[in-house]
Amino acid sequence: MDWFIRLQSKPDDDRTRHDFARWRDAHVAHDEAFRRIERLMAMPSLHEASRRDAARLAKSPRPETRRSWTKYAAAMAAALLIVVGYLQYPALLLRWQADHMTAPGERKILTLPDGSLIELNTSSAVALDFAGGRRRLSLLAGEVFFDVKPDSAHPFTVTTRFSETTVKGTAFSIRTGDDEDMILLAHGRVAVSRLADRSSMVEIDPGQFVTADAAAISEVRTAALDMALAWRDGRVVFREEAFAKALSELDRYYVGSVVIANEQLETMKISGSYRIDDPRTAILTLAAAIGAKEARFPGGLIILY
Repeated sequence: MDWFIRLQSKPDDDRTRHDFARWRDAHVAHDEAFRRIERLMAMPSLHEASRRDAARLAKSPRPETRRSWTKYAAAMAAALLIVVGYLQYPALLLRWQADHMTAPGERKILTLPDGSLIELNTSSAVALDFAGGRRRLSLLAGEVFFDVKPDSAHPFTVTTRFSETTVKGTAFSIRTGDDEDMILLAHGRVAVSRLADRSSMVEIDPGQFVTADAAAISEVRTAALDMALAWRDGRVVFREEAFAKALSELDRYYVGSVVIANEQLETMKISGSYRIDDPRTAILTLAAAIGAKEARFPGGLIILY
């Protein structure tokens, strides 16, 4: 939205266009986000609402100064609605698609129609398809631990953004994000394939994990199960982890926002076990451990420097 407004206000500024092109090419997510803004702004309903509002204002008998202010206020309100709509659109779409979901900081255990159990971590969403003997689940966001009831005649399949995991009876976790999926096996055996290329498939053993993205499935690696699944016990565990990465992990459970204003803090190493049922205290404890100062603001904003 920031780049869209800049380009609208300075359409012929070469420096602005050059900087925008560099930002847009830096990551595929940037290009996707900007395209979504363009589609939103091109919606006929938005143009029709603007046209009706302009017609209504044109008929207003208010003095010119008052009318100018009203037009300005209406334009600002419309811009605000567009921004809010853009920011809320992914969350609304997720709600429409999901059968079950959790809020930031919330965890939930559910029994599926076949008797399998799933445990949803913070900010997670799933959609179910168990009709006609099928056992299919789509992980739309977040992280879920699966304890699948054995049924050799009906494989249990989990689809995520980049991959599909198939099992007949086992326990494993999957975490999906914008850039990759991570599949971790606790016990049993699973087969993981890429959605874009079903022939690209690997099998993993207990204590192993793989990641899948738009390009490939990673090599099989060994996992530290006590750390990777600590969230099921209400904790996150770090061992010589970069502060920025540790903070981003805790931030998943926090309903506010945390900003690092001192780049030197980002690479400092941190170790410890932190509770996720009180993420704000965990974040401040983590920051204090490396000597970071804090500034707190309304709305849950925390700035570390």
